[in-house]
Amino acid sequence: MDSPQKGDYKLSNSGKDPAKQPVTACLLSAAFFGALGSSFIYGYNLSVVNAPATYIRAFYNKTWIERYGEPVAAETATLLWSITVSIFAIGGLLGTLFVSLLIKALGRKGTLLVNNGLAITAALLLALGQKAQSFEMLIIGRFIIGVDSGIALSALPMYLGEITPKHIRGSIGQFNSILICLGVFTGQVLGLPELLGQESRWIHLFSFLALPAVLQLCVLPFLPESPRYLLMERRDEAGAERAFQRFLGKKDVSQELEEVHAEARAQDNLQTASVLQLLRSRAVRWQLITIIVTMACYQLCGLNAIWYYTNGILEEAGFAKDVVPYVTLSTGAIETLAAIISGLVIEKIGRKPLLIFGFSAMAVFFSLLTVFLNFQDRVSWMPYLSYICILAVIASFCSGPGGIPFILTGELFEQSYRPAAFMVAGIVNWLANFAVGLLFPFIQEKLQSFAFLVFVVFCTMGAIYLYVVLPETKNKTFTDISQSFAKINKIPVSSPGQEMEMVLSIKPDISGKTQDFIKMESSF
Repeated sequence: MDSPQKGDYKLSNSGKDPAKQPVTACLLSAAFFGALGSSFIYGYNLSVVNAPATYIRAFYNKTWIERYGEPVAAETATLLWSITVSIFAIGGLLGTLFVSLLIKALGRKGTLLVNNGLAITAALLLALGQKAQSFEMLIIGRFIIGVDSGIALSALPMYLGEITPKHIRGSIGQFNSILICLGVFTGQVLGLPELLGQESRWIHLFSFLALPAVLQLCVLPFLPESPRYLLMERRDEAGAERAFQRFLGKKDVSQELEEVHAEARAQDNLQTASVLQLLRSRAVRWQLITIIVTMACYQLCGLNAIWYYTNGILEEAGFAKDVVPYVTLSTGAIETLAAIISGLVIEKIGRKPLLIFGFSAMAVFFSLLTVFLNFQDRVSWMPYLSYICILAVIASFCSGPGGIPFILTGELFEQSYRPAAFMVAGIVNWLANFAVGLLFPFIQEKLQSFAFLVFVVFCTMGAIYLYVVLPETKNKTFTDISQSFAKINKIPVSSPGQEMEMVLSIKPDISGKTQDFIKMESSF
């Protein structure tokens, strides 16, 4: 039998099928604790303002009276509350703008660790705002935790995508979605009147934010950095080999190292690309359009409107006010269950079918919800159908659109473009998040029960676009995925034999690092 060639990396040198290799405790720990101090905090902040909303508004009014000697005007109270809810997204946008600089300087894991300082700072501001009689501290705290979430939602999917073998990349990537849903559910549970949803305890809902950040700080320092980052950006092949060995649980990681080298050879620029270079590059044009469309639909599909305003929606649907917190609790349980199921089946079904199904099903159930809301005053049992539709919308979202857009952002771009791609995706994500949080109350006021038809349009458009444009990415290398877009981008598909020619043709005027990398390739 011929000896394996350097470029033959589809089967490991040990002859084992990668799909049959067990998932290591190191990889699971990185996924869980990485998401706990990142995605969980984001999800928790989506729901945590629901239960104490009445008490926070009363605190704002009390503080206003103490300062100015009169109650806050209704318009001002609405504005302050809208700012409190939506400034979270402004902070997220700012965090996204800085994340590429942090990732370049600190690495993926280092960025997640430093980010915990923001979560702890925000928890202190939010917890002490009432004692200091300062609603500004609550608003600033919401802004800072938004910055934390903006950084986390870019750094974490990048980290998970780069440390995971391609045959389970989707399942491990869904830890991001699962922990978001678990965070939402935890915020709902702790917000119950029997726990922290009381006037004397609501500040502890915000002090809880420090716990997942501290837990991540206790575990993540002992886990490896992304081996792709170490090899392609730090030129630390020994460190990358050790990282692969720990994540994969085997000594022979030559196949994985060669796969990263092959990806590097296939790129026409070994340096990290800027956002401007990303926007100008024809080689990734349709990948970029796909991520922008998918991430915009992720927010504009309407689920954040349900997360932010679940209590009000259920009261409008006819549920008694004292029952609403418990009904809301079931929505968090459903979305967590749906996210877990999606993580279990994503490598069998694929990313594209789950996304199309999710958006299509959301469009159907939002349409039905509109019908049921319009007839709820005529039939006594109609509110229960509205409630079922809300659960169906949430389950549809978490089956695909709730987590896969973050996985795709890491998969559709090779190493040099990935940080810039996450920045663009994050900007779209947070701008759309802010728009929904700020505008939905006004849309609901004007359109009443027809407000959800706006989201039907975005869900339908998203499903159609993904059906036409998106290729399936499961079980493919990053290089394979990039080449699957070559035809629609109207660029030639490079063969493995052309990769080394391209590397040797790179001019030395880019930087000394390029020449160092070529020397390293030669010695390897």
